[in-house]
Amino acid sequence: MGKAKTMTIADVMTKSVISVDAKVTVNEAGKMMEDAKVGAVIIMENNTPVGIVTDRDFAVKIVAHAYQITTPVKQIMSSPLISINSDESVRTAADLMHDREIRKLPVIDNENVVGMITATDVVNLLAVCVEEDMRDMYYHSVVKIFSNYSPYN
Repeated sequence: MGKAKTMTIADVMTKSVISVDAKVTVNEAGKMMEDAKVGAVIIMENNTPVGIVTDRDFAVKIVAHAYQITTPVKQIMSSPLISINSDESVRTAADLMHDREIRKLPVIDNENVVGMITATDVVNLLAVCVEEDMRDMYYHSVVKIFSNYSPYN
């Protein structure tokens, strides 16, 4: 893993990201995701990222509300868009994903989408980390958990 706290998102993110206009239908966006074998698309308005639609949005929102396949993706997107910069640490990304309960995190530099980091990317890093990295992450997690219960916060 090479010190997760200092490894940057740019080192592990997927650089190939699909973005679509907010007016695109859920059917068109779903086909793009299937063709590209990705689990999310970034939703754009006036060349600005405004939201994200994930495979989970398709599974839950469309079915729960019985939306038609002609529904614009803007109607099912998650917004506001939670994102991170590419120079942030992988640990920061993992903390943000945990705190916000999300699995896919767009990477945005200077208002441009430059990549995506996912919970799977973080898990893959854990699979190859050394014991020292694992111990460091464990202590970081324990400190974070117990700081929530501190009478001094």
